[in-house]
Amino acid sequence: MSSSTHTEKAHNGHGKMLLLVLGSLGVVFGDIGTSPLYAINEMFFGHGEIPVTPENIYGSISLVVWAITLVVCFKYLTFVLRADNDGEGGVFALYGLLNTFKKHSVKILMLVLMLSAGLLFGDGIITPAISVLSAVEGLRVAAPALGDYVVPITVAILTGLFAIQFKGTAKVGTIFGPIVTIWFICLALLGINQIIDHPEIFYAFNPIYGLKFLHTLGWQGSLLLLGAVMLVITGGEALYADMGHFGKKSIRIGWFSLVYPALILNYLGQGAYLLTGRIVQDNNI
Repeated sequence: MSSSTHTEKAHNGHGKMLLLVLGSLGVVFGDIGTSPLYAINEMFFGHGEIPVTPENIYGSISLVVWAITLVVCFKYLTFVLRADNDGEGGVFALYGLLNTFKKHSVKILMLVLMLSAGLLFGDGIITPAISVLSAVEGLRVAAPALGDYVVPITVAILTGLFAIQFKGTAKVGTIFGPIVTIWFICLALLGINQIIDHPEIFYAFNPIYGLKFLHTLGWQGSLLLLGAVMLVITGGEALYADMGHFGKKSIRIGWFSLVYPALILNYLGQGAYLLTGRIVQDNNI
């Protein structure tokens, strides 16, 4: 076989992988990629109502950074993606794996998986509404006169999104892949812009700040805060659930090459913005 044939096959292989990565960006990471719209806002201005002080900012951002790193990078991408069922992932793939065993303990695990399936359906119903509504609410800041149209616009967007889902994962990935790629690039650039002014936000990489922050809040305050922290990893389960569509390699490449750096930079940037003390009147950051 000639060297040109080998080169052509290599290019075809790289091109196919690039398309898979682009498709995974449009399907797998859309959920977790919208968490920056509301997660930090919920921490400081939601039910927790955390005072905006430098110590609290370092602590909360530290918890966010390490939650993403430990849960997504280590839990999902390192361990969970290995539990595939003929290349398929998700709760029902796990059910299929356990169904081959007849031990009593397995029946208990199946009950847990059934509960997980219910939670998955609930997440699939709640998360799109929260993400889109949080995004559209930005109209109130840019154009207050459009405030009354936030809910109708949200309903129209969600209706349009669900209307095209029947075309299949490949079509959805092709359409939204480039859009989500631009989204993550914008998240990173917005974060960098704030980090330049307040590079001290890098203190948040020290997990001690997060642990001290939880200690000062007490158990009740910590529970409220951790509930908000969980918002930053909402959609992380899609990495496993959509594994059968795109494969482990493309999901890992998409995460580590773009999604993970963009999310970390954006959350650090939001923390840096809070350090400026400039908070808009409607408490959206």
